[in-house]
Amino acid sequence: MDFDYSTKVQSLRSRLLAFMDEHVYPNEARYDRETGGTDRWRPTPVVEELKAKARAVGLWNLFLPASERGAGLTNSEYAPLCEIMGRVPFAPEVFNCSAPDTGNMEVLERYGTAEQKVRWLEPLLDGSIRSAFAMTEPDVASSDATNIRASIVRDAGDYVINGRKWWTSGAGDPRCRIIIFMGRTTEEGPAHRQQSMILVPRDTPGITVLRHLPVFGYDDAPHGHMELDFADVRVPAANIVLGEGRGSEIAQGRLGPGRIHHCMRLVGLAERALEKMCARVQARVTFGLPVAAQGVTLERIAEARIRIDQARLLTLKAAYMMDTVGNKAARAEIAMIKVAAPQMACQVIDWAIQAHGGAGVCDDFGLARAYAHARTLRLADGPDEVHRNQIGKLELAKHRV
Repeated sequence: MDFDYSTKVQSLRSRLLAFMDEHVYPNEARYDRETGGTDRWRPTPVVEELKAKARAVGLWNLFLPASERGAGLTNSEYAPLCEIMGRVPFAPEVFNCSAPDTGNMEVLERYGTAEQKVRWLEPLLDGSIRSAFAMTEPDVASSDATNIRASIVRDAGDYVINGRKWWTSGAGDPRCRIIIFMGRTTEEGPAHRQQSMILVPRDTPGITVLRHLPVFGYDDAPHGHMELDFADVRVPAANIVLGEGRGSEIAQGRLGPGRIHHCMRLVGLAERALEKMCARVQARVTFGLPVAAQGVTLERIAEARIRIDQARLLTLKAAYMMDTVGNKAARAEIAMIKVAAPQMACQVIDWAIQAHGGAGVCDDFGLARAYAHARTLRLADGPDEVHRNQIGKLELAKHRV
């Protein structure tokens, strides 16, 4: 495996770093102000301004491997760029590379019909609309997709959808125009062939927002994480994605690249936390010595560096395997990074919070929000326990007697 950056990636990386320095970091405080007021459930002006700047300099839609609609980057090439974006929570949206839109765009690109691509993929790639993904349900353990109870029932030329979904990220944004909904189309046949995915326009009658769900007190406006009720929601049969019974297959295809994105963004988030920690401990004195001179501080800084670099290399290995042998062959590596990266980020951010004292648990340094985000990703795209089970089974299979 060769992790040297190609000339193309080196150029994009330099341009992206320069853009972050010039436009993103200086606007973090403005973003916090604009998402902290009573009108926060609307497009954030600073992000909209920066999106136009990013697009003008060619830093747009950098994801989407193996597609001429993207930037022509492999997963391995996109990974270091994704890490840079992850240093600031709102930065991925600036470059039209934020979840859940990236995953939804990949679904449409890989599995959508020509008509579905024209209607939904093109405006998503243009950044003129946003999207949501409705899979998790409040009444069942949705880490096992076969538990999903929401129904998608054929009725002549339509499908009728009923069910309750929660943690539907992005559904709170007024720009959300399309929801990819996962539900059950049959009670018969193999368990993983009973679910399907269907495209549901956000303004379809029968969709009700029951509440927004804060994460450790953060509502993540204007993006939001919503609990939605779907009551006799009727959409054309042409909105089914790939065909009935293909939902689990699509989910696996969607989650592979998405995990790479999450993990590399977490590496960037952890790097930023370590930088803040190093600056803080050199600026504070306790018991007559700089905090940086305390043995426990040096140990934590060293351990943070080790863990960040380990997570980065493991994620790059997974990206390399996805590019060379495919997502299925890389399933163990994908599962490993999904466990390793969020745990690493949680620990590094926790040490940074500790180094900041009381300042670490308020919003002055962004560490509390960073921790909330990292901790959530130990559940998103499947909890640690599911991935550990898969890794363990794959490892045992190597040593069967």
